[in-house]
Amino acid sequence: MNQFLKKALSFGLASAMIATALSSCGSDNGGSSTPDSSSQGGSSVASGETFKLGGMGPLTGANASYGISVNQGAQIAVDEINAAGGVNGMQIELFFQDDESDAETAMSAYNKLMDNGIQALLGATTSGPTIALTDLTKEDGILQLTPSGSAMECTQYDNCFRICFTDPLQGVTMANYAAETLGYKNAAIIYDVSNDYSSGMADAFVKEFEAKGGKIVANESFTAGDMDFNTQLTTVKSSGADVLFLPIYYQDVAFIVGQAQKMGMEIPYLGGDGWDGVLGQLEDASVVEGAIFLTPFAANDTAENVQNFVKAYEEKYNATPDQFAADAYDGVYVIKAAIEKAGSTEPQAIIDAMTEISVSGLTGDMTFDATGEPNKAAKVVEIVNGAYEVKLAE
Repeated sequence: MNQFLKKALSFGLASAMIATALSSCGSDNGGSSTPDSSSQGGSSVASGETFKLGGMGPLTGANASYGISVNQGAQIAVDEINAAGGVNGMQIELFFQDDESDAETAMSAYNKLMDNGIQALLGATTSGPTIALTDLTKEDGILQLTPSGSAMECTQYDNCFRICFTDPLQGVTMANYAAETLGYKNAAIIYDVSNDYSSGMADAFVKEFEAKGGKIVANESFTAGDMDFNTQLTTVKSSGADVLFLPIYYQDVAFIVGQAQKMGMEIPYLGGDGWDGVLGQLEDASVVEGAIFLTPFAANDTAENVQNFVKAYEEKYNATPDQFAADAYDGVYVIKAAIEKAGSTEPQAIIDAMTEISVSGLTGDMTFDATGEPNKAAKVVEIVNGAYEVKLAE
């Protein structure tokens, strides 16, 4: 996940401490108990109450597709859980705010969510807003779980967790895959120097690829908003690179691969999870044929839980879900599992339970460590005949 992914939802502590339901994607939640009474401190709750879940992400602006996906993926999970009786008898109510992928707007949105009495935060969606909220959620003492904020600082406090992989881990994973699985020796990079997600992934890729004996023959950058990449591509073309790593968002990917085609370049592409959605930006998918990028989810994965989610999402929204929707869906079920494990809606109990749960989600089987990071296997997608094919990043 990163402004790439780095995508945000928000949770706060309600004075009445009402509870929400979130259940691990058809798997053992790591042990759950049922609360038997309600208290102002939220130590336990009776059935029939409500858990107020906050969320946020960009619903407008350049990154709106991320926030819309997060909102909709989370709502699918909430609807499922409520239809199945909720969590410990409680129904979930989702409150979602537009943060415009902007840190200041995110803080204002968080305050609005807290005014609505939220008890936990699923968010934010992108890294900048997620980081901006960490001081606030730490001070308020509530769980903050970002579905897609991938910058390291997104989990800087012990109440902060994430569903996606970090930027550095993505860079390391793709460098290993490039060097060991694909056997590339000379790599070129084009990254967004103004974006922490992109630069963090690029830096990690360089270090790991060189550690594996590879050589970085071109390391080119650009700034957000740039649309002309001929200078960078000319350098790459003459560098002797046998692969081009693009740790950037799909909008910029579309510009670069289109211009590379016009220059007559034929080079394999690798990327991070920011590539998700690239096929929808291209008139001719053949320009990215064979490209491989890291992802936690693909809608054509044949796993039963994935196909059930895809069907529900398409029926409700008339659209195909992406990884951001899947991350948010998993995030809701992770919170459900933590509430059940805690046997309480008391904020610290939910936070403490995060390192004791195991959830089988759309994006993989996962546990969480005290640093807030998920433990799960990485997947990559290869674009074959204009479609995504999923495989483990071994």
